Amino acid sequence: MAVQQAAGPDPYFPANGDHRYRVHRYELALDYRPGPNRLAGTARINAIAGRAALAEFQLNLADFKVGRVRVEGRPAHYTHRGGRLRVRPGKAVRAGAAFTVEVHWSGNPKPVSSPWGGLGWEELLDGALVASQPVGAPSWYPCNDRPADKASYQISITTPSAYAVVAGGRLLTRTTKASTTTWVYEQPAPTSSYLVGLAIGKYQTVLLGDPGPGGVPQHGHIPAPLLPQFSRDFARQPAMMELFQELFGTYPFEEYAVVVTEEELDVPVEAQGLSLFGANHVDGARGWERLIAHELAHQWFGNSVSIADWRHIWLNEGFAKYAEWLWSERSGGPTAQTHAAAAHRSLSGQPQDLKLADPGRKSMFDDRLYQRGGLVVHAVRCALGDEAFFRMLRGWVATHRGGSVTTATFTAHAARYASEPLDGLFRAWLEEPALPPLPEQEVRIPARPSFPPTGV
Repeated sequence: MAVQQAAGPDPYFPANGDHRYRVHRYELALDYRPGPNRLAGTARINAIAGRAALAEFQLNLADFKVGRVRVEGRPAHYTHRGGRLRVRPGKAVRAGAAFTVEVHWSGNPKPVSSPWGGLGWEELLDGALVASQPVGAPSWYPCNDRPADKASYQISITTPSAYAVVAGGRLLTRTTKASTTTWVYEQPAPTSSYLVGLAIGKYQTVLLGDPGPGGVPQHGHIPAPLLPQFSRDFARQPAMMELFQELFGTYPFEEYAVVVTEEELDVPVEAQGLSLFGANHVDGARGWERLIAHELAHQWFGNSVSIADWRHIWLNEGFAKYAEWLWSERSGGPTAQTHAAAAHRSLSGQPQDLKLADPGRKSMFDDRLYQRGGLVVHAVRCALGDEAFFRMLRGWVATHRGGSVTTATFTAHAARYASEPLDGLFRAWLEEPALPPLPEQEVRIPARPSFPPTGV
């Protein structure tokens, strides 16, 4: 059973989100014109008040013109400043009551500022994409922007017919009228606001492998000139999907899509049921295959099982990093132990001032967090042994599917699979800045011939 853990404001981003209510569903109807970069939208938000009545509440929305706000179909008073849309309904929402909010907005979308540069909506040379982690979602729609407030989504987007629209979830309809096409996507799984991904561009769509009965449909959306390189670089993604389902449990969503933009991106970005790559991540030589594994693994770790707040980001990135090592190990490359040793050597020569369980906002995306997060997972594997470790992983994913978790949730879960206490291990790796010794126990999952070795 999924557990939602979100008692108060996010300590790293206290201005984002409103913990006094939670959203059940977003229905977004958007019209986007790439030339002038013009976006107009209507959001219908179904929400539930918390334990206290709501005389007013907050949504996050960037610098757009707000045309109308209604609560339960009635006009509501509102103010819109500094990325906060404060709404005061004519009548307070009762504690525990369901209510609907309707917002109309329009303007020229652009990234929101952050310590890591612009986040969210990005206008491309010919199209647009959305990469919101961690606080970019308000750059294009009004939302309760906190990772633990997960909701289902229906997104309808109308664009000129020359453009394809890709969003996470299942494409329900595609309707062309005159020179425009409306694409309607449905994502029924609980989704964090920052994980609502979107790409608008001129893409060619390909099927990645034959999913077969009960398989996971996997599609790629690529600029036509990059298709030859993409076909080689992503050829083993279906094998990754097979391996990760074996190790982590059933893929948690209906479909999986990857988009390669014609422009370069600093890093690939995961979204719910969707990952975004730059043209620089396609080289025709599988040079970035570890990142393909990393983004796919996030569908289990980070997307389906989400963090309650950003202090716990290592749970997303550490497991995705370790999935890279597991793929390498199973596909004929270096073992996880070899990767762990290399990561440990690298970290030992860097500053020892990172507390993994609470890294601080400035260090959320520090490469040391990714590497040390992977080492924590490896240390747990060595302590449990493979049989108990992979049972623990599958249990973690199944128990918290669609929910949100904390570091304490994970340590308590892992302890149930251990024959000896893990308190010292977790204290050393998660709470103490100094790097603990590398676990020396060699562990290796047997290779299977169905997964071709690296270079084939």
